[in-house]
Amino acid sequence: MRVLKEIPHHTFKITVFGMNAKFVIKIEWGQFEQTFKISELDLTAGLNDVERLLTDDFLRNCMIRFREMSTDFNTSFKQL
Repeated sequence: MRVLKEIPHHTFKITVFGMNAKFVIKIEWGQFEQTFKISELDLTAGLNDVERLLTDDFLRNCMIRFREMSTDFNTSFKQL
């Protein structure tokens, strides 16, 4: 897997990788991460299309999932 691009963002670390004819978008927030895989064949403009996928609505929903992940993790961790 090779790094193709790091996309600046004020809240997340966003990295785009290339692997096995797929773009892999990794979005990180603290200790949590979400990964999305897209076939290169599905995006005619390559990396430009990847960046266009990362809309404000998409990233807002990522934050909602991150908060849910954090809640779930903390609940489970407290049971140790």
